[in-house]
This record gives sequence, structure tokens and C-alpha cells, in this order.
Amino acid sequence: MTNRVPGVPRVLRTLNDRAALELLLEQGPLSRAQIARLSGLSKPTSSQMLARLEDSGLVVAGGTSAGHPGPGALLYTLNPAAAYVAGLDVTPGLIRTAVADLTGRTIGTYELTSPEACGGEVDQVIAAVEGAARAAGLTSDAIHRVVVGAPMAFDHREGRLRYPSHLPGWQSPTLLRELAAGLPMPVVCENDVNLVAIAEGRTGAARGYEDFFLLWNEEGIGAAMMFGGRLYRGRTGGAGEVGFMPVPGTPLVRNPEVAETGGYQDLAGFQVVPEMARRHGIDHVADGAEPLAGTGRRGAADPALEEAMAILRRASAEAEGPYRKVLEEFATAVATGLSSIAGVLDPELVVLSGGVFLAGGEPLRALVEAELAELSACQPPLVLADIREHPVLRGALECALATTRDEVFDTSR
Repeated sequence: MTNRVPGVPRVLRTLNDRAALELLLEQGPLSRAQIARLSGLSKPTSSQMLARLEDSGLVVAGGTSAGHPGPGALLYTLNPAAAYVAGLDVTPGLIRTAVADLTGRTIGTYELTSPEACGGEVDQVIAAVEGAARAAGLTSDAIHRVVVGAPMAFDHREGRLRYPSHLPGWQSPTLLRELAAGLPMPVVCENDVNLVAIAEGRTGAARGYEDFFLLWNEEGIGAAMMFGGRLYRGRTGGAGEVGFMPVPGTPLVRNPEVAETGGYQDLAGFQVVPEMARRHGIDHVADGAEPLAGTGRRGAADPALEEAMAILRRASAEAEGPYRKVLEEFATAVATGLSSIAGVLDPELVVLSGGVFLAGGEPLRALVEAELAELSACQPPLVLADIREHPVLRGALECALATTRDEVFDTSR
């Protein structure tokens, strides 16, 4: 007698459903025959599956194939309206928000300026989500999940924030619980640089890498790590806080929870670039260097950050002279801290992200890589980030989409 395993047909159907939905997500409109061939299913099984997915609202039929003799085959696509997610990028004085459909397409954006006028943190998040939902032609009730990115560490184990001084106004020790109670959909808070790494890993320069390290340099220095394709947050959510890492020539940071200077930030943060320029006899304003308007995350431009990026952009275009000396000195500073990190992690890849690194561009990347080769026995390849526009927001959407798709694609629920 054959022993039957209860539930196996249902499990197989669920697995087949997910495989088909993943194919439609990755490859776009497909016919029954194409789905059968790509999934390895028979045509009858593929037809039954598509009918089931269409009835459940996960798949829609529309359009026909062309370019061959005879009538075109009916094409199926993932239903973009099956779920919606929202992502937030929270910075002092500005919250950028976007809504994406299940395919990942951004369908609405919103900027909440002067968010503190809305009230506390929960009220600010509600206002930002409602604004983006309206821009997408939806109500906030249609949003399945929200991911909030902010420049602080979230200790989900104890339900508290770390480094809250990075974001004035977001000081509530029970913020995670307040957000969960104040919004009708699941809300996840994540460190902003972690979200940049998620975006680069899914759609950017680190796509296809299981282990990589991302170094962010803009308003501050931060980092994120992927191991085995999973984000590493550390025991308290503080993994990647390398800005205060001890390095030669800078003060030790004795209290990183409240400190604003010292460590790696003082060696290779944006604020050292104008100082380097002056040491090399450069008056970049007199030289006609133009600021990089609108490249920072904050709503209002940071003049010191804009100055640093302008100098690096000018330096990246010069093969010799004082600007080149600035680029070389800055590359050494960056590589000094990075050599310690590479020696501990030995990553497959290092991604340089943030406005400061992108202003220096390929010349800066090449110099940092050359310096790292001399300073560290571990010599990972260095690449510049691919995602240049609102990477934190993109990462928040990607994070929300990954979990939402897992839930939606599980047709056994």
C-alpha cells in the first residue's frame, strides 16, 4: 500500500503558484505556454494554476503576443494592485515618502516639510503615508506595509532607539510600540544606511553578491553589512556605526550615544575636505567650483556638505595639481578606516555610497582601492553605488516589498 502524505498536493500547488508569480515578477507578461516551459509544468497544470491565480486577484490577463504567424497568445501579468507598500526616508526637517505597487513601480511620492508641525513621531509618519497615498490615488487603508528609514539604530530586541540625537524630535523610547499601535498596517523601522545596502543588493551595484559591505559618506559616515544575503544588524541594532571607530590622528569617542565628533568621521567625513583644500592653497570659490545642488538627503542644502562635494567633483576632473593632491589625501583617509573593516570582514565586495563618494566618482574610487591594496591584506573590489537618487527611500520600498510579496505569494494562507 502507498503511504499518502496529507497536504502534499496543497503544498505543491503553493510552490507552483509562487514559482509562476516569481516568473511574472522577473520577466513580465508571459503566455500559458511560456510559463509552462519556464516552470517545468505541463500545459494543463499551468492553465489550472493561472485560472486559480486570476480568480484570487494575483494575476491579470491582458494583451496578446505578436511577431509570429497565427493568433497571438493571451499574456498574463502580476496584478500590480494586489498590494501596495510605502517607504519613508526621515531626516531633520523633511520626510520623503513613496508608495509602490506589488511590481515595485513607484506610483506616488510626497515630501512632508516641517514634519514637527504635525505633532509627534507617529503623527508625522501618518501624515507622510497619507500624503503619498493621496499622490498615488489611494487611501492609506490600501497600504499593506510601511518601512521607515532613519539615521539611528533600532534595537528591536528591547524595543528602543539608539543614537536618537542623530534625529532631533525622534526621542521617544517607546517609538516602535507607538508606531505599531498608531497605524493600521505593519510598520518596520530600519537604519537608513541598512536600507541603502538592501537597495544596492536587490537592484544596484551589489546585485548577485551574498556578502558585501557598504560604506556611506554624506552627512555622516555609516556602514551596512550583508552576510549570506541577509542584513546583519548586530545584537542591539547598532552594527555599522563606524563613524566613531577609532582611527589614527583623531580623538577617541568616549560616549558614542551623544558624541558628534571624533573617530573615523573626523578623519574622512565631508567636513575634512575643505580643510584639506585650504592646506593645499585652494580657494575653491575663487576657482569657480559649482555646488552640487540637491544631492543631499536633507530638505535644505547643507553649505558645508555642498562645498565638500563641489571640491571633490572638481578634483575628480584633474589629473594633477592641488586638487589632485586633495583627492589623494582624502582617498588615504577613507582607506585608512576601510582597511580595518576589510581586515575583520574580508567581504566579497565594498560599495561606496552617498553624495561625498559619488562626487569624487571613479577617480576617487580607484585611489581608495589602490590605497586599500597597500594597507590591507584583504583586497576586496570597490565599486560605486548604482542608486543615486533617494537610495534610502528605494531601500525602504524594497524592504517592504520583499516581506509583502512573501505574504501575498503564499497562496496557502
